[in-house]
Amino acid sequence: CAGAGGGACCLSPARLEGETIMTPDAIFLIATYGLVPFWLLLVVLPRWSGTQFLVHSALLPLIFGCLYTYYLAVASFGGGQPEGASFGTLAGVMIFFQMPEAALAGWLHYLLFDLFIGAWEARDAQRRGMSHWLVIPCLVFTWLAGPLGLLLYIVLRAVSGKGGWRLQPADAPA
Repeated sequence: CAGAGGGACCLSPARLEGETIMTPDAIFLIATYGLVPFWLLLVVLPRWSGTQFLVHSALLPLIFGCLYTYYLAVASFGGGQPEGASFGTLAGVMIFFQMPEAALAGWLHYLLFDLFIGAWEARDAQRRGMSHWLVIPCLVFTWLAGPLGLLLYIVLRAVSGKGGWRLQPADAPA
């Protein structure tokens, strides 16, 4: 690939006459800020049909899944991996994530999984008849610190007597 020294940068998703249109930085910003409206829908309008369609459909997992797969493939097989990059050790993972494409794949993974868990919390709380006001802090923490928000939601379920520690659906037989 000509220009910019070749390498993984030439594998960017969109190029026009040798110019990169959608850089990893641009995808990062679009993905990060693009999900804000979906989180706001979960918090402010959880029962609205638009929220059901936009947040609880397969649309975002399909989009983010394709982007994630692309950037993971570029980082893993596109050449230019730093010496010692691997998934076998913490040091190897840290080296791997020094590549912008690898860090972006990881970030897309976090964004999608956190939203997925937040959407599950909202659906599960609705099925169990939990007050949405009590779930809002869990959603905010899930958005900002995924596993902490999930932990808070599970504790809320247990303390409220609306589901306990088992993660089966509200309508599933015990």
